[in-house]
Amino acid sequence: MLLLQDGVLAFLSAVGLTTIVWAAAGALIRVGGRPAIPGLLLVLPLRGEALAMEADVRELRRVQGGLPGAKIVLADCGLTPDALALARYLADREENAALVPAAEIAAEI
Repeated sequence: MLLLQDGVLAFLSAVGLTTIVWAAAGALIRVGGRPAIPGLLLVLPLRGEALAMEADVRELRRVQGGLPGAKIVLADCGLTPDALALARYLADREENAALVPAAEIAAEI
């Protein structure tokens, strides 16, 4: 019975020590934060009705949150008038987003 108690105590001690080291390392690593990546573009080419545009932009916003300094570029590759209006709305709503015609995408880079 004493051997079992010693084993449980050693296990709990190891788990506790690992948790403390993990928390301390995580705190030290997060202090510096993530460096901004200037000039990183997340390009979303859009064509036709672009039925999944809102979901795609939402996903790019999620990715952009982990990449400070990244900019979302909605590339108009022949959108319908309704889809173009929605793309303009989404680009205006976002802080680091732009709607650019496909021909001008090189200027954005």
